[in-house]
Amino acid sequence: MIRITKIFHFEMAHVISGYNGRCKNIHGHSYELHVSVAGQNTGETYITGQGFVIDFKELKQLVYKDIIDLLDHSLVLSEAFLLNHPELLKEDHVLAWKHEPTAENILYYLKEKLDTVFPDHIRLVQLKLYETKDSYAEWVL
Repeated sequence: MIRITKIFHFEMAHVISGYNGRCKNIHGHSYELHVSVAGQNTGETYITGQGFVIDFKELKQLVYKDIIDLLDHSLVLSEAFLLNHPELLKEDHVLAWKHEPTAENILYYLKEKLDTVFPDHIRLVQLKLYETKDSYAEWVL
C-alpha cells in the first residue's frame, strides 16, 4: 500500500477539566498534525491516470477547510469545564466539546471530521498529533 502524508500546523488553546496539574488551567499549544491517506491502489502496480493517490494540494484544501480553519487560534473547552465557566462561551473562537480536549480526543474529533470530507477513493490511515515537539498521540487504522 502507498500512503501519502501532509503536515499541518495550528495554534489552539484548551484546558483539561478536573486534571490535577498545570493542564487544569487554560493554556495553548503549537500543534503539528500529520494526516496520512491511502487510495485504492494495493501498492503492487503503478497508479494510473495522473499517478496520484491524491494531489497534495487537494489534501491540503480538504484539511484546511474542515479542520485547520476551525481549530486554529481557537479555545476548546469541555462541557464539564463550561458548567463552572459559562461566561467563556461569549468569547470569540470558543468551541464546546462533550469530551475533554486531550490530544487523544482531538484525534477522535479529527478522524470523525476527515472521514466525512475525503472522496470515496481515499481513506484515512493514520493521524499523528504533536502537542509539543516531543509528545504526540497517534490514531492508526
